[in-house]
Formats: sequence, structure tokens, C-alpha cells
Amino acid sequence: MTEPAHPGIRLAPTACAICGTLDNADQLYPPTFGEESFNEHVFSARRAPDSIHYRIVRCRACGLVRSDPAADQASLVGLYERSTLDYGAEIPNLRRTYGRYLARAQRRSGAKSLLEIGCGNGFMLEEALARGYESVRGVEPSREAIAAASPSIRDRITPGVIAPGQFAPGEFDIVCMFQVFDHLPEPGNVLDQVRILLGPGGVLLCFNHNVESVSARLLGEKSPIIDIEHCFLYSPGTMRTLLERHGFTVVECGPAVNTVSIRHLAHLLPVPAALRPGLRAAGSTRIGHVPVRLPLGNLYSVAVKS
Repeated sequence: MTEPAHPGIRLAPTACAICGTLDNADQLYPPTFGEESFNEHVFSARRAPDSIHYRIVRCRACGLVRSDPAADQASLVGLYERSTLDYGAEIPNLRRTYGRYLARAQRRSGAKSLLEIGCGNGFMLEEALARGYESVRGVEPSREAIAAASPSIRDRITPGVIAPGQFAPGEFDIVCMFQVFDHLPEPGNVLDQVRILLGPGGVLLCFNHNVESVSARLLGEKSPIIDIEHCFLYSPGTMRTLLERHGFTVVECGPAVNTVSIRHLAHLLPVPAALRPGLRAAGSTRIGHVPVRLPLGNLYSVAVKS
């Protein structure tokens, strides 16, 4: 059952994660959310596009796009703890997609230990073990996602969000965030923590939305990335700038290609609600399960601890 909006939800002005300014931004889109928007279904991964978002602005100085104002960190933790796991059928394709970029990051380091922030049910922890990693750990706020993890890796997942003291300094060779970085209300703080957790020459891999992709520019406010879950939206330029300001050397940064089923592709399309039952019916056919490789407007970054 959907829980009502929590009375403790607090909206606060957001500062540019690069410039640190609270204003000096132009509005791109006005807000569309209401009190009823703050529930576990709206804050669950890969739901159908629903055009619910905060006020979206772009920094005049650096171009970083952000939600302003937005729910604070404490509010978001509770929402993500209650969030649901709705993408189980698409996990094999997600594993193929993220695995390609994990292989790119792996080439930059003789990585043996891996931490994934926002690991869901741990499918990429399983992938890392299959690729020869000796030690894998995950951090995940969703109770439902952790419960759905394989028993073989469930005890490797720390419930909650990344926080100081969870792991030892220098414990990991590589840290990954797959479709997580956009959701972080304080990305600079997280990057500082990641840098502490990485050993010398450690690698950070991020895979997130690209606000300058063709699909984002064509769809505008109707793009699925204009969403209440996203605190910041990055381009290759702003991603590189932010990583470099927090002690990383960016060695790769560019558009990503996804493996996705035709069924899930139809799910992502911003179509009228009246047409969605027909798309779901088409997706349930054999052709709906066929995987295709497409640039869906994502961005990957590989950065080395400086």
C-alpha cells in the first residue's frame, strides 16, 4: 500500500554542486509535483515517465542543471528505504550494459576489490565476482531490493546510504555508481568519501543520465530524466569539472550505449496514459523480450584518484 506523504518532508534551496551558489540560475521548467508525490512508488527505480519533477534550473556560471528547491537528504533516505524493486525483468540487460563499462574501468586498474553505491539487489556484485573480483561490497537503501538479493551476496550489502565509517580508508580498488549519481543531493560530499575509500590509483566508475544527449534535447521537459528523483543532471563537461574539483583525474567520459528490451524501451517512451495498456500488451509478446543496443541518453565516466 502506498504510504502518504511523510509530514517530515522538507524542501530546501539547493546550491550548485560546482559553483556553490544558491541563486545565479535560470529556470528551465516550473515544478509539477504535489504532496502526494512523496511516496515509495514515485521514488522507485525505472517507473514509467510521469512528468513529476521539482523546479529545474541551470547554473548561469557553469551550466550544471539541478532541482531547486528539493527534498533534503534526511527526507530522501526514508523515501528510498521504502522504494520498490520494479525492474527485475530488465536485470539481464542492465548487467550487460553496466558490465561493458565495468570492463573499461577494470582496464585502468588491477582491481580486486569493488564497492557499488546504490547496488539494488546486488546483480552487479554478482557480475564483479564472475569477472574475478575477490572482494565485493554494496550499499543500498531499499529494504525490498536487499531482500531480493541472492543469499550468496546479501550479507555483502550494507543497508542505507554511503556514510563515513562504513568501510576502511583505502579498502577498495574501484567504486561504482550505476544510475545513482543524479540522485545524490550532496554529490561533492560523496565524491570526497569515495576518494578516502579508494586506494592509490583507485578508479571511480559512474554511469548516469546525460542532460545534453540528443533524446534529452529533443524531448525537453517530457524526457524521462526530468524527474523528481534527480537532484542534479550532468553533461560530459559538468561531470568532468565536478570530478576534477574533488580530486579525480578523468580518463574517459562520454555517451554510453544501453542494451535494453523492446518492452522496456516502450515503457520509457513519454506517451499518453491512454496508450500505455496497448504498449504493455505489445511488450508481453515474444518480440517485446528481444534485446537491442541503443544510445538512450546516458553518460559514463571513468576517473582515477589523483
